[in-house]
Amino acid sequence: MILDQNELSVFSKLISFPKDIVIVSHRNPDGDAIGSSLAISAYLQSLSHRTHVIFPSEYPEVFEWMPGAKDIVVYDLQAQLTEDLIKNTELIICLDFNSLERIDKMGLMVAASTAQKMMIDHHLDPEPFTDIQISVIESSSTAEIIYEILKSLSPNSVKNPIILDCLYTGIVTDTGSFHHATSENLFRIMAEMKEAGLNDTLIQELVHNSLPDKYLKLLGHCLYNRMELISEWNLGIIHLTREDYRLFDIRRGDTEGIINYLMMLKSVRVGILIMNQPSIVKLSMRSKGSFSVQAICKEHFNGGGHRNASGGYWKKSLDEAILKIKEVFPKYIAPVEIEN
Repeated sequence: MILDQNELSVFSKLISFPKDIVIVSHRNPDGDAIGSSLAISAYLQSLSHRTHVIFPSEYPEVFEWMPGAKDIVVYDLQAQLTEDLIKNTELIICLDFNSLERIDKMGLMVAASTAQKMMIDHHLDPEPFTDIQISVIESSSTAEIIYEILKSLSPNSVKNPIILDCLYTGIVTDTGSFHHATSENLFRIMAEMKEAGLNDTLIQELVHNSLPDKYLKLLGHCLYNRMELISEWNLGIIHLTREDYRLFDIRRGDTEGIINYLMMLKSVRVGILIMNQPSIVKLSMRSKGSFSVQAICKEHFNGGGHRNASGGYWKKSLDEAILKIKEVFPKYIAPVEIEN
């Protein structure tokens, strides 16, 4: 990975003396958002900076074990504290998102802040709302970028067990346990992490094998009652209604990994999970091979991401979201790509 040395130098100077720093990531934070934020927070605290990690909404319970997670500020629960911290900070670091829309109402606060702003991200088409921007779209995750940044600034920092655990969590979740977005560089990083003492097996257990009992009941419901396979398009869709959310007491993180079961099928080339959340319909998409779900999310569902793993949202009804998918999907399939 090639980092922008000018931006890296500016960042190094910015953190050369202690200051108040706010670290922000996107709504519905995933493992990469949480791992990246907590890792860079731990590094900055080792340099005597005063840091606060802030998310717009709550994070999944499966990540509560992570070092520093108990100190995360959640805007939905602590709006005034969030506003005060952003208003009084000297530096805002934006991680794993490239548009202020991804942090909802917090976007207005960040935009209005006179603090210096920095973006570290790996998604396409970053918006120019920060003073410093380290954007590496070929990277697997924001955690991978931060590993390279910290390694460049302070090689010993990436041997810190707390930082290792946080960054590995970000990488393993954003690659689907190394199923997509991998590279030679990423596996070199994995080797370095193992040499530094990373207990990857333990983290895999904490992230993937610590789910609540209701998860299997929800999964069974999704596969038996909510799955639709459209063989002529090699498409699989699972949808969840608001009644499903009530019946299974679905909370943040409970739907993580369900889409992967669609991708296990030989007949499915594209899998879509559609969730009718309280205020929006959220979509998560995965694909195999050269099929770009990023294009569908960006052009029709206010989102984006990567070629084989993207997401978006829809402000109309669940039924309309499903109809929209079926309307636009055939336009993205070349005849030779259809695999029966």
